Amino acid sequence: MIRDNIKAAQVAAMKAKDKDRTAATRMILAKIKDRDIELRTKEVGGDDDALVTDVLQKMAKQRRESIKMYEDGGRAELAEIEKAELAVIEEFLPAQMGEDETRAAIDAIKAELGADSMKDMGRVMAELKSRHGTTLDMSKASGLVKAALS
Repeated sequence: MIRDNIKAAQVAAMKAKDKDRTAATRMILAKIKDRDIELRTKEVGGDDDALVTDVLQKMAKQRRESIKMYEDGGRAELAEIEKAELAVIEEFLPAQMGEDETRAAIDAIKAELGADSMKDMGRVMAELKSRHGTTLDMSKASGLVKAALS
């Protein structure tokens, strides 16, 4: 399980006295714990790895946006901190689908659902997320689905 891998990485970082990596893994575990608490009120079961992957993807997206803003603002030192955190986060993310694989998945779902216009984009995106949500960047996939349906 991804959660166990993150905990093991935190222990290893603490033993190695790697302060940056320890801080990053603590931050990841805190976000996961926040999500666990948030979901306690809802009766949602499900796959723990999917939950952890979702949290990691959101954290990675936030880091990428921060890096871009810091670099645009001329704050290279802050961008480097964010890049280091992003590197730790990406270690625990499952391998992402490539663009060719994503296009193939979109075409298969499009054919299966009989989707042929932009009206069907919501259905295609929902099915794509349910099947490949943990291994797919949905923001990139959205553009590919638009192109496939137009």
